[in-house]
Parts: sequence; C-alpha cells; structure tokens
Amino acid sequence: MPTWGKAGTMKIVLDDLSGPEIAGFLDEHVREMRSITPPESKHALDLDALRRPGITFWSVLDDGRLVGCGAIKRLDAEHAEVKSMRTAPSRKRSGTASLLLEHIITEARRMGFTRLSLETGADDFFLPARRLYAKFGFACCEPFADYRPDPLSVFMTRTL
Repeated sequence: MPTWGKAGTMKIVLDDLSGPEIAGFLDEHVREMRSITPPESKHALDLDALRRPGITFWSVLDDGRLVGCGAIKRLDAEHAEVKSMRTAPSRKRSGTASLLLEHIITEARRMGFTRLSLETGADDFFLPARRLYAKFGFACCEPFADYRPDPLSVFMTRTL
C-alpha cells in the first residue's frame, strides 16, 4: 500500500465500513451537513447508503488514525460520482483531501470510468471544497443523475 505525508505514514485504504471509528466519523459528517444545509438540500449519504452495491469507499489513515474519507458511486458504466469527501477538522489544509481526491480520480480511471461528477454546497462553508475540486479539473455543470436544480448546490464534473 502506498504511503504519503511528511512522515510517510499516511495511507489510503479500502474500507468495508464495519468499524466504529468510521461510523462515528461519518455520523459527524452527516450531522455537520444537517447543521449547515436544510434537509431537502442535504445529499450526504449515511453509513447504510454507503454500504450499497456500486459504492467504493476509502479511508485515509495517518499512523493508524482516521483523518479522512471519500467514495465513488457508480452512476453507469462510464460515469461515477464523488461522495462523502471529508477531512478531520484538525487536518484541514494539511493536503489530506488533495491526496485522497487524486487517489479517487486514479481509481475511477482504473475502474474504467470516463467522467467523474460531484455535488457540493453553494454556501461559503463549502468554498474550500469547491476550490479543491477546481484545482483537480472539475468545472461547474448542470445537475446530473437524480439531482435537480437547487440554489444551495453546486454541481461539478470532469472527464478522466
């Protein structure tokens, strides 16, 4: 397994979502999204939804400690969606999200996808995420899959 980070201890691993640490981490994510976004505009998946077929989930570990996570959801044979990108609050601006997003893009290509899309918030809270996605070649687009236009959502996509 490749390692990254200053001390060479960070690694990205496939996660079957069975451990209590990832369950708590994702619960915090969903609670945070609910505190920022009204229920009709919240698209974060809970633990059960992330366990469904067609979703591949990764955790980022640093010295064995969970510091981030992300997933891709298969939409069709060529198109996947980035889901559940989260970095631990103590690790924001540490490069964790960039390492994970680079990994997700690489894995999506390896899986044969030719397009990767995502939904994120339009609120200022989500500006760092939108900047990260733009840095990796994502551009704004129309709603995709089952999404509908929503002034609280920003939709982004890129070809692989």
